[in-house]
Amino acid sequence: MTIYVDIVLIENLIMNYIILLTTGLILKIKIKHIRLIIASLLGAVYSVVAYGNFLEIYSSFILKIVLSIIIVYIAYYPQSVRKMCKEILFFYLISFVFGGAAFSLIYLVKPQDILMKNGLFLGTYPLKTVILASIVAFFIIITAFAIIKSKFSKKDMVCEIEIKLNNKIIKAEALIDTGNMLKEPITNTPVVVIEHTILYDSMPKEILNHLEDIIGGDFGRIPEEIKNKYVSRLKLIPFSSLGKQNGMLIGIKPEYLKIIKEEQINVEKNVIIGIYDKSLTKRGEYRAIIGMEFI
Repeated sequence: MTIYVDIVLIENLIMNYIILLTTGLILKIKIKHIRLIIASLLGAVYSVVAYGNFLEIYSSFILKIVLSIIIVYIAYYPQSVRKMCKEILFFYLISFVFGGAAFSLIYLVKPQDILMKNGLFLGTYPLKTVILASIVAFFIIITAFAIIKSKFSKKDMVCEIEIKLNNKIIKAEALIDTGNMLKEPITNTPVVVIEHTILYDSMPKEILNHLEDIIGGDFGRIPEEIKNKYVSRLKLIPFSSLGKQNGMLIGIKPEYLKIIKEEQINVEKNVIIGIYDKSLTKRGEYRAIIGMEFI
């Protein structure tokens, strides 16, 4: 079987590019196609060298790891070691899935024309077969990750909460946010972020509709009776998320917070509600955010 070096180069360039593109799309990395092309070309050149068996070192495991790191760095230019590790992990994961899917499709088309040399699958099948297999594998992986992410998010990352505030019960769907470490700074009490509109039955609207004024120390729109009753209960909670850096939330301590997830129920009394004056989602999938420590 005659294998041409230029075909090996082009095949690997195409497959490397689609793998890097898929990784970038799944991780929501800002794609720069010229960087992806350069990284893909580097991987393709390595494949040619490995196929030719010009130097024994090119088949070493350590070199392959180093090459993967360089390819990922060129493609995405990660700004931290943590991001680099995450991108390398997904790059390998998608490469394995992609390789299996693409090889299966190629095998179904022309199994008699496939061979392996120096860890590379090669063959005399038409280049269009590789391109078709790459495109099909791309859509399989993107669709599979979308389904898995959707199922995981809905089942494992959302729970029901019940809050008792001023002798009124509030129920809402809450997102379990692994990155939510928000605490009230003086007492170090954990904070649950909740949309202000679902508190209308348990707190005065005069407070809920003028949170920014209260944060700025302006109580001019708050009736004196309400101000006297609530001002000592309200707390200022600094935060740097929810699309705003160095922001502030108004907080208040409820009677209790109940977390209901599947058959497990946790009741917390040492908690503060952080009142958010906007919507947390566009479609209302959840209306509160809690940290993992409550689960």
